[in-house]
Amino acid sequence: MSLLAKRVSLLRGWRRWLVAFAAGAVGALAMPPFGFLPALVVSLAPAIWLLDGTAIGMPSRWAPFKSAALLGWFWGFGYFVAGLWWLGAAFLVEADLFAWAMPFGVLGLPALLAFFTAFGFALARLFWLPDAWRILAFAFGLTISEVLRGHLFTGFPWNNPGMALGQDLWLMQTASLVGLYGLTFLSIAICAAPAVLLTGRTMQARWTAPGIAASLLLGLAAFGFWRVPSEASGTIENVRLRIMQPNLPQDAKFNPRNRDAIMRRYLGLSASPARDGGTAAPTHVIWPESAFPFLLHRDPGSLAQIAALLGPGSVLVTGAARMDDPLPGEAAGKFYNAIQVIDDKGTILSAYDKVHLVPFGEYVPKFLDALIRAAGLRQFVHIPGGFEPSAKRTTLSVPGLPPVAAAICYEAIFPGDLLAEGPRPDLILNVTNDAWFGQTPGPYQHFAQARLRAVEEGMPLVRAANTGISAVADPFGRIVDQLPLGVEGVLDAALPVAEPVTLYREWGRFSLTATLTICLMILIARRRHQSSFP
Repeated sequence: MSLLAKRVSLLRGWRRWLVAFAAGAVGALAMPPFGFLPALVVSLAPAIWLLDGTAIGMPSRWAPFKSAALLGWFWGFGYFVAGLWWLGAAFLVEADLFAWAMPFGVLGLPALLAFFTAFGFALARLFWLPDAWRILAFAFGLTISEVLRGHLFTGFPWNNPGMALGQDLWLMQTASLVGLYGLTFLSIAICAAPAVLLTGRTMQARWTAPGIAASLLLGLAAFGFWRVPSEASGTIENVRLRIMQPNLPQDAKFNPRNRDAIMRRYLGLSASPARDGGTAAPTHVIWPESAFPFLLHRDPGSLAQIAALLGPGSVLVTGAARMDDPLPGEAAGKFYNAIQVIDDKGTILSAYDKVHLVPFGEYVPKFLDALIRAAGLRQFVHIPGGFEPSAKRTTLSVPGLPPVAAAICYEAIFPGDLLAEGPRPDLILNVTNDAWFGQTPGPYQHFAQARLRAVEEGMPLVRAANTGISAVADPFGRIVDQLPLGVEGVLDAALPVAEPVTLYREWGRFSLTATLTICLMILIARRRHQSSFP
């Protein structure tokens, strides 16, 4: 073992937790917008050495697992604080109401998420070995913890380590085979393997695992190079999209006093000349999430203005809050965060209601609702009682477009959860409002995750954001055109054609289960042969 690895493994007390925290924080540099893959190597190698140290001088049988869990918590806390600090910007939109709670978002959420990495480290320690096989144990443990993080308590897979490979055009193509969680396993295994360079007992032991990792990384890049065609994707005839990005500050966006000014801005931008100088009228105008500080479906005047904007046969697809009529015995109807489709006569043709709401942002969990109301608090969005989730995911029908898999805001970060039952859609539409987070890494991370869904599903992505990043991407994740963060304007683009169904869509969950099961069997077999290792 090299001097550096030995020193790290022998650290005790606060120095041990500080190194774990710092290593986790460095790992956030592998996430968007930085995308620096070696940062994950620098982050995971010390984690391996620190876990090696849990086998030294422990007073009881369970002490190594407790120590590993604590290491995982500090590593995860550093990773999530460094990667999610921008959440604090949302608390400053209405600072007089929410600034006091900013530490709970900036530090409290990472502290809770770190319990998942604590579990992952402890699980890895259960199968720990004194050789390169511990890299497999580490990848297994953290992948299991990431799957749990993406599903338990409504799920929050933001900044999953798989995104370290999910940003580069060639490397991200593997998501068409194994999805985000398959990339997670590969990212951790590849980036943790260099730790063996400083701990192997022989030259062969030192270089085998890193050599396999480097070969695997090159193989993933080669697959991506082969999969991405050299020519641009084909486009659907007679479809011309116009995405409007108003770049409205969040404090202005939901102020009812600004309703007329907001409508004028939307209408003016949507009618502005094309950036490419083209003269063809758009067939589909797309506006971002929750575009109005009022209920559009109950405002005939605004619907008439939209009808006047649209050319014959064209439609508007827009985010908009909507409210059901109250049922007998109810004082008011339920509110939904929705996407609505409006034709050139001002008629609402169809709608999609959001399924996966943001806890505390769009609703308050029922078991906390009474307590929060008693304290005089509320969720971020000004909706009485919060939004209601849709009972099930539905496919959005838009005249002139193929069937649409709609995703409102952070619904796009959940892999494998975009499609309704029934025939496969051929388009992912993501409307969002990232103005909550200003000029921070948050909007870049959000867009990168939505882009990876296009690769997983083999469908083009059309994304309309209030303030960046609005874009059109083809089924390979190639960006056809985009509007950057903090820019007001419109984007005119054709609609790429979808690819055939991907292996991930057909077999992704089975392949991940099979991979983890085989991994577990190997680790159990190796552990039995190394039963003398503490």
